[in-house]
Amino acid sequence: MRVIMGIASLGSLWAVFLLSLVFGVPTEEPTFGESVASHLPKGCRRCCDPEDLMSSDDTVQAPVSPYVLPEVRPYINITILKGDKGDRGPTGTPGKPGKNGTRGDRGSQGVKGDKGQAGSPGSSCQTHYSAFSVGRKTGLHSSENFLSLLFDRVFVNTDGHFDMATGRFVAPLRGLYFFSLNVHSWNYKETYVHIVHNEQAVVILYAQPSERSIMQSQSVMLPLVPGDRVWVRLFKRERENGIYSDDVDTYITFSGHLIKAEDN
Repeated sequence: MRVIMGIASLGSLWAVFLLSLVFGVPTEEPTFGESVASHLPKGCRRCCDPEDLMSSDDTVQAPVSPYVLPEVRPYINITILKGDKGDRGPTGTPGKPGKNGTRGDRGSQGVKGDKGQAGSPGSSCQTHYSAFSVGRKTGLHSSENFLSLLFDRVFVNTDGHFDMATGRFVAPLRGLYFFSLNVHSWNYKETYVHIVHNEQAVVILYAQPSERSIMQSQSVMLPLVPGDRVWVRLFKRERENGIYSDDVDTYITFSGHLIKAEDN
């Protein structure tokens, strides 16, 4: 049995001897760091290894990522950098006027105001009147001379300013007056009548001879002064003329009135 154990021990020694011949015998025992580094893949190192353990030709290749990294841009909040308020700028050009808006609702009634002061007294007002209207119920034919037309019926004659004896209106006041004349023409005769102001014919009432008699009228406004006279006259017999009337109806009328006195 001792022989067998000796042979076995001799076999173990031979095995160690043969292994040393194949792999070599280390001359110095490696440190823990060197032992770990020798087992790392080429190009890798630990962060705690000294720099001299990495040779100059061992460049670390960063892994290439298949994803595109987003670009990072810095953002600055300018509101925290706001400065002092600047000066007021110049006024700009006015814009175009806008469209008129819709009309608003009617507002409520306001408070009644205080009673105003009484006005100063006005000047005294005195109105003057002067008016007349007369008629004739008798026809008239022309003669050798001009004929003043006299009237036999009074419609209006305030204060007697129309003189029935002479057929003349006498102006009592300075002012503007209105006059009108109406006559009825005679068959187959001319009608040739004037309204006269102080011996001066102002307007004419005329109708040509005709087999029919018709009503004719004329009117005028005249500025008069006190004492001025206005009347009607028939033209003389150089022309066969006349005006018609009868006892039943009044065909001939002469009227006038004051429109405005100058001292009013």
